[in-house]
Amino acid sequence: MPQPPPSTLSQLPRAVWVLGFVSLLMDVSSEMIHSLLPMFMVTVLGASALTVGLIEGAAEATALIVKVFSGVLSDYLGKRKGLALLGYGLGALTKPVFALASGVGWVVTARLTDRVGKGIRGAPRDALVADIAPPALRGAAFGLRQSLDTVGAFLGPLLAVGLMLLWANDFRAVFWVAVVPGLLAVILLLVGVKEPAQADGVKRSNPIRRDNLKRLGSAYWWVVGLGAVFTLARFSEAFLVLRAQQSGVAMALVPLVMVAMNLVYSASAYPFGKLSDRMSHTRLLALGLLVLVAADLVLASSSHWVTVLAGVVLWGIHMGMTQGLLAAMVADTAPADLRGTAYGFFNLLSGLAMLLASGVAGWLWDRYGAAFTFYGGAVFAVVALIVMAVRFGRNDPLTR
Repeated sequence: MPQPPPSTLSQLPRAVWVLGFVSLLMDVSSEMIHSLLPMFMVTVLGASALTVGLIEGAAEATALIVKVFSGVLSDYLGKRKGLALLGYGLGALTKPVFALASGVGWVVTARLTDRVGKGIRGAPRDALVADIAPPALRGAAFGLRQSLDTVGAFLGPLLAVGLMLLWANDFRAVFWVAVVPGLLAVILLLVGVKEPAQADGVKRSNPIRRDNLKRLGSAYWWVVGLGAVFTLARFSEAFLVLRAQQSGVAMALVPLVMVAMNLVYSASAYPFGKLSDRMSHTRLLALGLLVLVAADLVLASSSHWVTVLAGVVLWGIHMGMTQGLLAAMVADTAPADLRGTAYGFFNLLSGLAMLLASGVAGWLWDRYGAAFTFYGGAVFAVVALIVMAVRFGRNDPLTR
C-alpha cells in the first residue's frame, strides 16, 4: 500500500520548531507585561495617551532599527545563534525592571532596553530560519514560527488576567512572574538549536559596502518600501488595550483583548504562510490591508466591548495574513549571504514608520478622541493599497 505523502509540518526541520518555541516562551514573558503596561502607565504612573504612544513607538522603532546592525553583523560573521542568544538574554534580564518601576523614566529605560534585545535577536533569528528551511517551504516555516510566537502572545495576557484577578490588580506581582518564561527561552535556545555549518573557504566582506548593497535588487527594495508604508497603517497595539479599557469592562479583564487578537493571529499565521507559498504575494498583502481597513473602521465606530472584540479579531486576521508573508518576501528577494542585512534594512524603515505612526496615533487620541486614531490608520492602509495598485497593477514580480 502506498504511503501518504508527508505533511508540510513534518517536513520542517526540528530547529525551526525549537526557534518557534523559544519565541513562544519569550512572548509569554513579554506580553504578560505589555498587555498591562499601557494601563499601568496611565492609572499608576499618570502618563497620557500621547506619552504611551511615544514610548511604544520609540520602543518598537528601537527594536526594528537595531535589527540593521545585528543583521549586518550576523552576515559579516557568518553566525546567527550567538547574536540571537545575546538578544534573548538581554530581553530576559530587563523584565524585573518593570516590577521595580516607580516612574515613567524606569518604564522608558526598561522598555527601550528590552526592545534593544529584541532588535539584536530579530534579524539573525529570521535569517537563521531562512538558512534552515527548505526554499519550497519557506513561507510555511515563517508561518509556523510566527504562529508559535503568537501562541505565547495570547498565553501571556491570559496569564496576566488570571493573576490580576487572583492578586487584586497587583501589576508588580504579575511583572515578577513574567521573569520566569523569559529565562526559559534563553535556556532552550542555548541547548536546542545547532547553527548550520557554513561553507569552507567563504570570504566574508562588509555587507554594507556599495558593491554588496547593489546586490539587493529593486524587488527587495520594493518589499522594504511596502513594509514601511504598511507599518504606517499599523500603529502600536497599545491602542487596542486603551480602546478596550474604554469599553467599561473590569481592569483585570482588559488584557483579554490581546488574548483574542493573538489567538486569531496564531491560528491564521501558519495557514496563510502556507498559502503564500502558492499564491501571489502582493495579492495576499493587499487582502491583508483590506482586512486592516475593516478592523480600523470597526474599532472607530464604537467602544462597546462587542464592537471592540470584533475589531480586534479582524486585526488578528490581518496580522496572520501579512507578517510571515513580509518576512518570506524579504528572504525570497535577497541573496542568501545578505539575508541578515536585508532583514536589518527592512526593519530600519519599518521602525521609523512605527515611531511616526504611534506618535501620530497618540496625538490624535489626545486631541480628537480614540475614533480618529483608528480612522487615521484606515487612511494609511488605503494609501498603501493605492501605492500597490499603481506600482504592480496585474503584475506580481515579487512572487517566486
